[in-house]
Amino acid sequence: KFEGNQPVPLDTLVLNEEDYTFSKEVTIETPGYYRLNFYNIQQVPLILDDEDVQVNVDGNARNGFSHVSGSEDHDFIMHAQQIMQEFQASEKVQMINQQFSQASATQNQQAIDSLRKAYMELDAAMKQDLINAIDTMGASLGVVEILRNGRMLDKDKHYEVYKDYAALLKEEMPNVPLAIDFVKEVEQMGKLAVGQVAPDIALPNPDGEIVSLSSLRGNYVLVDFWAKWCKPCRMENPNVVRMYNKYNDQGFEVFGVSLDRKREDWLQAIEEDGLHWTQVSDLKYWNSKAAEIYNIKAIPFALLLDPEGVIIAKNLRGPALEDKLAEIFSKEN
Repeated sequence: KFEGNQPVPLDTLVLNEEDYTFSKEVTIETPGYYRLNFYNIQQVPLILDDEDVQVNVDGNARNGFSHVSGSEDHDFIMHAQQIMQEFQASEKVQMINQQFSQASATQNQQAIDSLRKAYMELDAAMKQDLINAIDTMGASLGVVEILRNGRMLDKDKHYEVYKDYAALLKEEMPNVPLAIDFVKEVEQMGKLAVGQVAPDIALPNPDGEIVSLSSLRGNYVLVDFWAKWCKPCRMENPNVVRMYNKYNDQGFEVFGVSLDRKREDWLQAIEEDGLHWTQVSDLKYWNSKAAEIYNIKAIPFALLLDPEGVIIAKNLRGPALEDKLAEIFSKEN
């Protein structure tokens, strides 16, 4: 049984020697996540509630055959994964991917932008199919599992879906620990949702002076969590530098928050990448106070704030950041 993210041994089952079947009645107080471990070779995840569940499994191969029936939660997870797989394998998406590779090879920016837009339209339709499926489920730990993994629905773009589902769980599963944890996560997300005032950050700059995020009020500010050791961060830095140089005179600032551990690494990366804007760090890696406040689980992570400190966009990179800033400053002018 899973308690939080930790699997806790519950029982050992002995197979029937004649046909290698097994049967076990489990008494549970609340719905939960479980896992069947066959000989430390193959593992089969289960969500157990008050349903009779049947498991057919190879048991002798890591990726061997397995089939779970009788669980509405499990069926939903399989359906959600099928929606994603069918989308990726669709003829339209395959064609877009092929044409995108060709456009990238020839550096045809117009074609790249057009193909990216076409893909996003198809992706949005697929995500809506998933949301429609969620709406048919009611309170379900299967839905919680899909929403928590974050790979199928963007937590920022679809915050209202998360918010509404958390409210449903709060009403219908008030005593289920996994539902309670999900509700807490969504409440934390709400503090960083688009439209909310970004929590303040006050940390030392390279000179040891405490600088606060709120001191940049009056500007559009990109709050950029990064580190020297983060390759995707370093790859994005030239784009941020270009945007800073283009729009700084018009009221665009960057507030860099490093999750480095060594001061020399932090300063070296600042110089190598030319990050000559406000930089702060307490050099505590993932234990940074700012990372705790902003619930940072991965970097790069960035938020764009308006002059009042309100979050107006999240995780804009490359062309998306450029397009958003062009939109903002064309209106300003």
